[in-house]
Amino acid sequence: MPEHAVAAGGGHPAAAAPPAGSGGSAAPTALQVLRALDSGPRGLTEQAAEERLARWGENVLPAQQVTPWPRRLLRGLRDPFTTVLLVLGLVSAAVASWATAAVITFLVVVSCGLRISGELRADRSMAHLRDLVATTASVLRRTDARDAAPVAREIPVDQLVPGDVIHLGPGDLVPADVRLLRASGLRVHQAALTGESQPVDKHAVDVPDARYDQHVFGQPQLCFQGSSVASGSGTAVVQATGARTEFARTHTGVQRRGPSAFDRSVHGVSWILVRFMLLTPPLVLMANAAVNGRGLETLPFAVAVAVALTPEMLPVVVTTCLARGAALLARGHGVIIKRLPALHDLGAMDVLCLDKTGTLTEDRAIVHRALDADGQDDAEVLHWAAVNAWWTLQLADLPAPDILDEALLDAVDEAEVMAYEPVAALPFDPVRRLATAVVRTPGRLGTHTLVVKGAVEAVLERCALTDQERARLHALADRRAGDGLRLLAVATADRAARHRAYTPADERGLAFRGFVTLRDEVNDTAAAALRDLADHGVDVKILTGDHPGTATRACHDLGLAVDGVLTADRVDALTDAELVAAARRTTVFARCSPDHKARIVTALRAGGHTAGFLGDGANDLPALRAADIGMCPREAVAVARDGADVVLTGREIHADGGKDLTAIGHAVTAGRHAGGNITAYLRVALSSNLGNVIAMLAAGVLLPFLPMLPAQVLVQNLCFDASQLAFAYDRPHPAALRRPAVLRPRGLLRFITGFGALNALADLATFALLALAVYGPGSTDDEAVFHSGWFTENLLTQALVMVLLHTGRRGATGGPSAVGCAAAVLGAVGVLLPLSPLGPLLGMTALPLTYYAELAAVLTLYAVALAAAMRRCERRQRLPR
Repeated sequence: MPEHAVAAGGGHPAAAAPPAGSGGSAAPTALQVLRALDSGPRGLTEQAAEERLARWGENVLPAQQVTPWPRRLLRGLRDPFTTVLLVLGLVSAAVASWATAAVITFLVVVSCGLRISGELRADRSMAHLRDLVATTASVLRRTDARDAAPVAREIPVDQLVPGDVIHLGPGDLVPADVRLLRASGLRVHQAALTGESQPVDKHAVDVPDARYDQHVFGQPQLCFQGSSVASGSGTAVVQATGARTEFARTHTGVQRRGPSAFDRSVHGVSWILVRFMLLTPPLVLMANAAVNGRGLETLPFAVAVAVALTPEMLPVVVTTCLARGAALLARGHGVIIKRLPALHDLGAMDVLCLDKTGTLTEDRAIVHRALDADGQDDAEVLHWAAVNAWWTLQLADLPAPDILDEALLDAVDEAEVMAYEPVAALPFDPVRRLATAVVRTPGRLGTHTLVVKGAVEAVLERCALTDQERARLHALADRRAGDGLRLLAVATADRAARHRAYTPADERGLAFRGFVTLRDEVNDTAAAALRDLADHGVDVKILTGDHPGTATRACHDLGLAVDGVLTADRVDALTDAELVAAARRTTVFARCSPDHKARIVTALRAGGHTAGFLGDGANDLPALRAADIGMCPREAVAVARDGADVVLTGREIHADGGKDLTAIGHAVTAGRHAGGNITAYLRVALSSNLGNVIAMLAAGVLLPFLPMLPAQVLVQNLCFDASQLAFAYDRPHPAALRRPAVLRPRGLLRFITGFGALNALADLATFALLALAVYGPGSTDDEAVFHSGWFTENLLTQALVMVLLHTGRRGATGGPSAVGCAAAVLGAVGVLLPLSPLGPLLGMTALPLTYYAELAAVLTLYAVALAAAMRRCERRQRLPR
């Protein structure tokens, strides 16, 4: 058969040999796989490999498309906040209000520029991360000579093709979907694919029997891209590469989430603005036409009022808050925010879902207790278990101990286990599920001691026990396993010394010694990080592929209260509505598949929560994309990093790759900062603007002249808008960081309506004073006095609102907050601008001294009322100051 015959039809060779459980009728044998791939145990020739590489492409995942900047610009223009401003700009241009249109256009450009630059910075950081994970594979290749011997070579994994024969060793990443040809003690971590923390035994069986999991990842003869070798070695043939791997299919088959918490909030606030904006100009025109007989000549003033109502700086303030927070996180804590609104969602997050392994616990175990047959502590049991671990490792020439053997050796004195003389070893295999070391005790000539360690069932069935005793020991083991502990059974037997080899047949008639219990080593920073998240109002839920007892044990060790436990089979039995209620009161979800994780996250969001998910494997991708905020560490698989919104890359990542929740705590705090400042800006800007608009409408109806010239309205807006940029640099009060920074449109509407009405009362009181100054006894009969007085009062009341309604505090150095400084400057402008040479150019004039005294009285009463209303609002709604 020619080397490329399988490809004659244009299909991928893996299609000729479907893996068990993926739709094929039966798992093919190793020989059938090699024939289908037109390969052999000696691998491919260089020419055949080059032909296949040209035909099927490199062994890389589907490339992540780079979004060009024009498309990013259009995406930014579709933002509801920006759309509102663009509509106002077009209306301003239509009525020849060119200055207003120019200012609005400038603000839109600045906002879009900030967003694009932040996204490009995140894209560059992600490209750098991809370069850091390039790796190679050991492959057998032959020259084109007919009888050339195969040579093992290290080649980049992207050059692998179907039919290549590769070697796998401890620590190797599995570079493609492969079928094992030979294996020795091979154990593979599949957590990135299945979420199960323990390594899985793999061996080169031809036809797996019914004992094995019929799901594709449970097949012992198959290894998959995205997994890694924990121990042992093997030789395998590549079946699928690139986009045809199970890894890639998981990646490409996942749909993106619906609108995030930020998206929902933005749309709600935008609709509030749109309604006010559409309602205001017609009201102004109709009121002036009905009362004063003025027609379209008041249209520029109506447009200016609509502009005054809308917070033009909203896109700029929002983008600046988010971009600044994202830059500080990247620089100070190595946290990459790939999507700027994700920072707001971090601040709004009230539920964090995560796996146990590598987050709450590390990828290693520690010895908990050593128990005899009666369940009492017995150090001798641990001693024999360590003897087995050490001499099995040495005599079987294993490259490294697995995590359980490593825990045993760490728990004893090395000199004690090395005091024995080695004889033989029968290493662990997945059929026997135990390992045996044969040693000679110094001073006991003529006697060999068999030390057996392994799975409880496998060891007990080889011990000389009665059925009743065996049942009792099984019950004891089950109780310990129910506490979330892993168990190893230990047995010994003395045999007469001999020269012939030991075989598994000798593992009979053993004397049971006891159990060694082990537990997962908890992450040394997890407990403090969990307490910090709880203090910030973030509830943690565990979504894991592990046994429920193991997950519950880890939670108890860390002080995380477990309110409820659900396993995957019980989740399957619940309807979506029932799962929403169950998810709210459950802490641990065990035995979860990727689909279970995504469904649970979706249920939490449907219950009104802002849900984050931290994961690092391909199996986590559905949940990463279902969450409001998907997070992963730097060492996550490529598809997880591409699917996440937040990547943890910096100093809070353990050297062994474990995730440190401290980094998430910093990210949540930064999100609370940004969200608190955005909310404070909206509360201040919208309530102040609404009060001004109400007063303008009243004055426009009652006065025979415009209460403020369009140019004066524009200058006032510019001054106020410029001062609002200080919100992006303010530091919220610590109370604002203790709860999710959720922007709720209905609550915001109630707030701005109430405080806007209060602002309007202060404006109308000032309006009465100015009306007396213009039309009362001894009046000046000068409209410029009215314009100047109202201009000054508006800026002073807005400055008061900034000081009394914002959530900021004094800076870390003891100086005033950024918002306080900006409010002081705004008030000074309001007082001094009418007196400056610019005043007459804008139609304003100096005010009588008596007016300032009267204005001070009005502002004092307004400040007292504002502070009282704010305190009442905080008591009723528990809004942080």
